[in-house]
Amino acid sequence: MLRWPRSAHVLAQAARWARCQAAAHPELVAVGIFGSYGRGDAGVGSDLDLLLVLQQCELPIWERLRAWDTADLPLATDLLIYSRQEWESLPAWNPKLAATLDQDMRWLIAPAVA
Repeated sequence: MLRWPRSAHVLAQAARWARCQAAAHPELVAVGIFGSYGRGDAGVGSDLDLLLVLQQCELPIWERLRAWDTADLPLATDLLIYSRQEWESLPAWNPKLAATLDQDMRWLIAPAVA
């Protein structure tokens, strides 16, 4: 019988993944969980939504995912990857997304205040 991983296990694995990524990628300044795991209402079939904030990133959005291996995570994972400047300006150019992320976010590595 297959079992869906418990939320506590998913969150622990995500925290471990975030620490490993921060050690391997010095440009990584923050990692957060949003969506159902961020809100605390994940269930069977939920995926894991992660936000990564990099000190700087000049790559186009569609190329940013290549550097981040999520194979060690227990669920299918969606990544949003922003530079610090993009993250800090998000409320100005996408206020709805910024509000949703602000409401749902559970920081694994919190962004330092600039």
